[in-house]
Amino acid sequence: MPNSMSEYLKQDMECEGLLECIHGLKELDREIFTVLSEHAEPLTVDEIATEVDRERSTAYRSVQRLVNSGFVQKKQVNYDHGGYYHVFSPTDTEEIADDMQRMLNDWYAKMGQLIGEFRDSYSQQPEQRPAKQ
Repeated sequence: MPNSMSEYLKQDMECEGLLECIHGLKELDREIFTVLSEHAEPLTVDEIATEVDRERSTAYRSVQRLVNSGFVQKKQVNYDHGGYYHVFSPTDTEEIADDMQRMLNDWYAKMGQLIGEFRDSYSQQPEQRPAKQ
């Protein structure tokens, strides 16, 4: 995994890399998101675990990261005679893309502010800089 922006820019990243780059998600999270996107119907954790050939608990932790990041929606399905189970499906692509764009815009604004602070702090002559205390 790249550690700096320049490393990210040099690597050949696919669009799925945005999940890792912007939200810090893992390879398994990307794989599960792809599986959910390829199915027309929502899947249970057991079905997801089978698709990605992982233990149920491992798949569940990954699905929870995707739910918490807003990439996946969780829906409760009730049995007729009591009880329930959950199914998972990807969030609408436009909603995800809009959220990533907002996050990128926020990041860009913050980086611009920090660059301005850097410029202000280091553009002064050494004798003009405030003394460190």
